[in-house]
Amino acid sequence: MFKIKSLLLTVVLSFSTTIATKAQNNGGAAAPQPPMTEKKPKTTNIHGVTLVDDYFWLREKTNPAVLAHLQAESDYADAMMKHTEPLQAKLYNEMLSHIKQTDDSVPYKWGDYLYYTRTVAGLQYPIYCRKHGSTSAPEEIVLDQNELAKGQKFMSLGAFNPSDDGNLLAYTTDNTGYRQYTLHVKDLRNGKVFPEAIERVDSVVWANDNKTLFYVTEDAVTKRSDKFFRHTLGSDKSDLVYEEKDELFDLGNWRTRDSAIIFLEAASKTSTEVRYIPASNPNAELKVVLPREADHEYDVDHRGNLFYIRSNKGAKNFRVITAPVDDPSEKNWKEFIPHKPAVKIENITMFADHAVLSEWENGLQQIEVVDLKDNKHDRIQFMEPVYSAGLNANRVFNTSVLRYSYNSLVTPNSVFDYDMNTGKSTLLNRLMSREDSIVTTTNPSDCLQLRPMERRFQCRWSIGKE
Repeated sequence: MFKIKSLLLTVVLSFSTTIATKAQNNGGAAAPQPPMTEKKPKTTNIHGVTLVDDYFWLREKTNPAVLAHLQAESDYADAMMKHTEPLQAKLYNEMLSHIKQTDDSVPYKWGDYLYYTRTVAGLQYPIYCRKHGSTSAPEEIVLDQNELAKGQKFMSLGAFNPSDDGNLLAYTTDNTGYRQYTLHVKDLRNGKVFPEAIERVDSVVWANDNKTLFYVTEDAVTKRSDKFFRHTLGSDKSDLVYEEKDELFDLGNWRTRDSAIIFLEAASKTSTEVRYIPASNPNAELKVVLPREADHEYDVDHRGNLFYIRSNKGAKNFRVITAPVDDPSEKNWKEFIPHKPAVKIENITMFADHAVLSEWENGLQQIEVVDLKDNKHDRIQFMEPVYSAGLNANRVFNTSVLRYSYNSLVTPNSVFDYDMNTGKSTLLNRLMSREDSIVTTTNPSDCLQLRPMERRFQCRWSIGKE
């Protein structure tokens, strides 16, 4: 709903250029005057240059004068837009009529469960659900964001990570609107939330023991992600594993799809450094994959006894090399995907028998699949000359199915499963806005015969597989 209201405000602002005339036509009242912002000069000297900011004081979020000024600005906007209220209601209802408010997302497999979200007409936020093993299993509500939002002016969900055994959920919430998240853990067996409430958490992952969490926190002033902690569920403290001292670098952590490695990345604009811990041994020493170097950007995935490293060393558009986990230093590098001057490798995603490259070529996103058994390369073929495409939820390592998203100027957001062995794409879901007059077909070409607007509102592929 927030996006609709933002678009609505943009539209109605174009109708507000004759406010004074409108005000006079409504009883002759004078147009309201905009609030004047008080100037409080603040001087800053940087490298011998003196800068003066008259409005620096407006950064003081808890200052009553700042809050009063913001309220005055809001009241002024309401007064200026008063005459457009009927138009706002008309536009809002028109936009709402084109949205399927009660809907389910496409379920994705994670461990032994299929996870998805539900939206319900009249509710502001999604409901996070899962089913055990099959879409025909009973639904379990994992988190209801509407319930979390009760009594709050704002509610946003950040991390959402179930433990490997499916019994626990680590999740983060922001009720400030300032991207300031608090970590919680919920027992999905009984619905109880553990007493841990850890502030300013950015990213979080589970170790393989289903009780140890690794998370990154941000600095309270700069919001730079700078500390990496280990926490055992039920403990009243967390252990600081690593602190990034260089103010140019931010931290982020993740666990590999094969559940073998927990990575910690320190990244600046032009340089990265990755450390790792075996996910099966959360108390192990944190080790460096490759020491940071100026202008060397790299990231890492894992499969078997190899690191797959995407690196820009000697490769402006990146290349992919492999290196043994025991000693990933440069002397042990082997070329896996060579540098291509016309193609930028954006990311590499490893599966049991396949590697997936997310690439850019000629301004378009490409998805290339490499069969690791025979080194065969296949690109997913898209149906329109201009589009946007990228990987979707892919939580399973030992699979031949890749999920991706696709949309264009004439094709709404769509979710596909791609069989990496056969090269066949199956449409799972397409964003629909009307349920009337929809054609259901198993042949995509049937929908492509329709005009763009008809295709958008009146055609749906059937789900080809669970």
